[in-house]
Formats: sequence, structure tokens, C-alpha cells
Amino acid sequence: MKDLTTYPEDLENYVLKPLFSFAGAGVIIDVTKEDLDNVEDRSNFILQEKVHYEPVIQSPEDPVKCEIRLLMLWPKEEKRPFIVNNLVRMSKGKMVGVKYNKDKTWVGASVGFFEV
Repeated sequence: MKDLTTYPEDLENYVLKPLFSFAGAGVIIDVTKEDLDNVEDRSNFILQEKVHYEPVIQSPEDPVKCEIRLLMLWPKEEKRPFIVNNLVRMSKGKMVGVKYNKDKTWVGASVGFFEV
């Protein structure tokens, strides 16, 4: 955010994130101009476009949003990276993460298994 000279007109499509955050701490989902003006150390924040997750998994209560993160390694001698693990995260909150899913069921994280 340190190089940002003007704010996007459509701030509803952005989130403000501290560079070093855990479980959504410090993330502002509904960003305002005032939020941006109040950032003291702009080099430790990013203004990132929102990812709109579609709730596609049916749970016994409400539909659940899901993301799959892939952990990849790319040794220097290899032509391309390869997947070594994955993380499946499920959410019913505004954001995928602990802070926005308290007291909800069918949320959290696990590993995904895929038939090869």
C-alpha cells in the first residue's frame, strides 16, 4: 500500500490486509476511505482485490464456501513446481478464517484427497 497514490473508486471490491496476520486479525473486509487514511505504516499493509467465494457445498444447515490451497515446491533444477500438500478451508462467514466462523458448524480446515 506504500505506493498507492489514489484509492480505487470501488472500495467494496477490496480488502485491507496487514502483511503479517493470523486468522484474519487486522483484516478489514468492508474498506472505507477513512480506513485507508488511518493506516500509519503503509509498508506493512496491502489493498487486495476481494475474492468472492460461492457457497457450493451443502451442509446440514447452510451452504458452505470452500477454498483449496496448494503447497508447491519448485526445485531450481526442475522445469516446473510440483504439489506436495493441500489445505481445504471451509467457511460460512464473510471471510475464510477463524475470526469469521466462530459458533458455526461445518467450517474449518482439512486435507483434500483426490483420486489419481
